[in-house]
Amino acid sequence: MELFQSIRQNTLGISIFAIVTAGLIAITQVSTKERIATNEREQEAKALHEIIPAKSIDNDLLHDTLLLPAPTLGYSQARIYQAHKAGQVSAVIIPVIAPDGYSGDISLIVGINAKGIIEGVRVLSHKETPGLGDKIDLKKSPWILSFNRKSLKDDNDPAWAVKKEGGDFDQFTGATITPRAVINAVARAVRFFELNKSTLLIKTHPAEAS
Repeated sequence: MELFQSIRQNTLGISIFAIVTAGLIAITQVSTKERIATNEREQEAKALHEIIPAKSIDNDLLHDTLLLPAPTLGYSQARIYQAHKAGQVSAVIIPVIAPDGYSGDISLIVGINAKGIIEGVRVLSHKETPGLGDKIDLKKSPWILSFNRKSLKDDNDPAWAVKKEGGDFDQFTGATITPRAVINAVARAVRFFELNKSTLLIKTHPAEAS
């Protein structure tokens, strides 16, 4: 009887320990996910305002957005950010994925003003080779600023290529694939803007951002 009671107590103790441990793990996971989500939102806001400074517009970029089907950008639906000035949409920021980076997907955002001119491009994430392909990151080199004030004259604009292929953009020593992938992705974002301009330049209602 005493042996049975001891076994039951041990089993109960182990069960309670397992439940408490599982609960602590679950709380830690939720806390970690929330912290990651907060960091991602902060990084997103920072990147958006690097392209379009908050003081230059009349609205909150993170608040005024719309969702559009965008398979050419690498998304089933892309969240487009609108910049408002003097009651009009003065620019939009479009996310795009370059699926053909040397080491995988490269996630970018492209700011384009109402005239179709690029205000800026930033890399949000990549896995390119340190010292080679990672020069697309502004923290590593100013190369990404080459897109500033550029526009796409037509679908096959020869300027939209690396210099060794007859274009306007510098290639990286030993890493041509990476800049080519980014150039092509940014060009797709500009084409997307031109094709959807009538929708993108209409001010959204906050409900459309959900």
